[in-house]
Formats: sequence, structure tokens, C-alpha cells
Amino acid sequence: MRRQPIVVAVAQPRTIGYDVVANAAAHADTIRAARARVVVFPEMSLTGYELDAPAITAADPRLAPIVEACAETGATALVGAPVRGDAGREHIALLAVDGGGARVAYDKVHVHDSEERFSPGDGPAVLDVEGWRLGLAICRDTAFPEHDAATAALGMDVYVAAVLDHAGQAHSAERARRVIADHQVWVATASYAGSTGGGFDRAAGASAVWAPDGTLLAQAGAEPGELVRTTLVPARHKAPSGRSANG
Repeated sequence: MRRQPIVVAVAQPRTIGYDVVANAAAHADTIRAARARVVVFPEMSLTGYELDAPAITAADPRLAPIVEACAETGATALVGAPVRGDAGREHIALLAVDGGGARVAYDKVHVHDSEERFSPGDGPAVLDVEGWRLGLAICRDTAFPEHDAATAALGMDVYVAAVLDHAGQAHSAERARRVIADHQVWVATASYAGSTGGGFDRAAGASAVWAPDGTLLAQAGAEPGELVRTTLVPARHKAPSGRSANG
């Protein structure tokens, strides 16, 4: 399939701990504001980083506003949530949501000691959107070069990470540069902003998109409610451009 340019947005919405209904509404508003084909949200964006938040399933009716927003805009949203999977296991996951519904696209592989409630996922995954292969990662996964190498082996064009960092940390940018140096792919990172559970009184924000040559194309600030969007273009097209907007 000959790929066409695609607009990708990374978002850091305002999130209320545990409140899936309110957060789903905020996600839907963000998707409409993004005007993008793919909208990426941070780790556990649907509940906040509340490690005791009840797990959901992809069939949860509270996801309906996100499905509706995707149907209206033609977007695919990658939403972070604690998810109940097979055999009663629970995972920190990314849900892929579009106008047809939701499904689990990826389960976090490298869970932290503090996340002992959750089982690690089975391995790397890519999501195909209009011929663009999105390699998926959640937070601590990005610390492991072997994880992005295994994901790259699946044929990724874009490394998509849903993360949560403390303010003042530069993990996301450092790891993005490593992925680019090793694999020459686009990197899109949605980074939690504001305060949430797990001791994150002030999260870093600064969601961003980088080009395969290492150029920082677009970056949000530190506040919740921001998003940035960028057009990704195949090599035969002119150089990409980025712009920002408030969600």
C-alpha cells in the first residue's frame, strides 16, 4: 500500500482520578479538537495513574463518547487504561478506538515493581493505520532498547509511546532520540500533564513528535489540556510540519 501523509496528534487531557465517565468526555473533546487521523493519549489516561482503579474492558459502555468522536472525525484514538484481559489477568493497556468500537491494541510489557497488580503483556505490537505501522509502547517499555528493537522488527514506521514522567525528568526526549538513532523512525510521545496518583504530584507533560532525522517537530507545554499535531509524510513528499493547539 502506498502511504499518504497522515496527521498524528499527541494529547495530555485534563484527567480526574478514577472518573472514567468524565475522562471519556474529555478525551472525546480532545479528539474533536485534534483534527487528526491518529490521536495518542498518555499512560492510564482514562483513569489517571491510580493503581487501584477498577479495570475496564474494551466493551465498556463508558467508552461510547470516544467511539462517537472517532466516528465523527475519522480518527483512531490510542487511550490508556487498566484493562481486564484473558484468564482474569489485568494489564496496563492501550485501547485502539475508532468509529467501530474499541479493542485492546497493546499491553505494557515492562511493568514496574509498584505495578505488581498488573501482568506483563505478551510482547511487542504494531497497529496499522492506512499503511502506517505504529509500534506501541507504554512508559517503562521505552527504557529498554530491546523492546523498541523487537517492535522495529515487526516493521514499524512510527514509535508511539504513552508515558508518565515526573516534572523535570527528560526520559521521554532522551529515549526518543535513542529510538531515532537506532531505527530511523518517527517518534510520537503522549506524556501525562498535571497531578495524578502514584506520587506524581506534578507530571512532566511536554508531549512531542520527532522526525526520523531527530528534528523536534512539535511539543506541548507542561499544562494539562494541551495537544500538538504533526503531519507525517513519506520520504517522497516535502519536509513535514508541526503546529500546536489547546485541547
